[in-house]
Amino acid sequence: MSVEWPLPENDPWSTPFAQALLQKLELFPGATVLDIAAGGGIPSFHLAEKVGSGGRVLAIDANQYQVSRARSVQGMHLPWLEFEVGDMRRLPSELPQFDRITGNLAFMFFRPDRPEALKNLLQFLKPGGQIVLTFPSLGTFDSLWTKVDLEMRQRGFEKERSALEEYINERPSAGHAENWLRELGMERTEAIELPLEIKTGAGRAFLEHPLLRGGFLEDVYECFTDKNLAEQFMTEISQDIESFTPLHAIRCAMSGWKPAEG
Repeated sequence: MSVEWPLPENDPWSTPFAQALLQKLELFPGATVLDIAAGGGIPSFHLAEKVGSGGRVLAIDANQYQVSRARSVQGMHLPWLEFEVGDMRRLPSELPQFDRITGNLAFMFFRPDRPEALKNLLQFLKPGGQIVLTFPSLGTFDSLWTKVDLEMRQRGFEKERSALEEYINERPSAGHAENWLRELGMERTEAIELPLEIKTGAGRAFLEHPLLRGGFLEDVYECFTDKNLAEQFMTEISQDIESFTPLHAIRCAMSGWKPAEG
């Protein structure tokens, strides 16, 4: 089957994580796939092409804009691929079971109770089916967090340090992910980790970096009740990127198989 929907080369975040997902995902022609937190369709389009017209890919995302954008890109192509608005933590009970469940960068949104959200999701996986989810695991951007913690300690920002520690410790590790899968009765569980270097400049290039600001740097800002102080603190951090670069994200792909019936 010719590949007309490869993973986009110009996406520095979703595509590398999708590559990790595809390393573990075992697809076959005619498979049914539930793709959660699908965003703009990386890797939904690629998955749909792989399963072919005899299969089905249901890609859901809670963001209406993302769904509309993905539908616009799709047009009349791959009619067995459907983009729908939906919350992966509150899927309708009438939804059928799927051969595969995937989620690129989805597991980071399972909070506050990741094991419970995972348990709810697995009810939509067929016996003998596989789930593969990717997320930036514990250890992502550790050099940055070490720098921020040091600067907070030197300035006596103990309340802010405590809040940051809570944010960091809430992030799951590969070990957490694999344990949760095993505790939920999954078989052949595995969680692999792959490094990914994120390049950035200093100053505004760092503070407004599309990958760093959303969900990562924002955690530091949220530690401060005084937003002006937060901006001043982070502006100073941004002038000293040599002390914490290179920055590495840790791509984790967790995989497990639901026991077959009988």
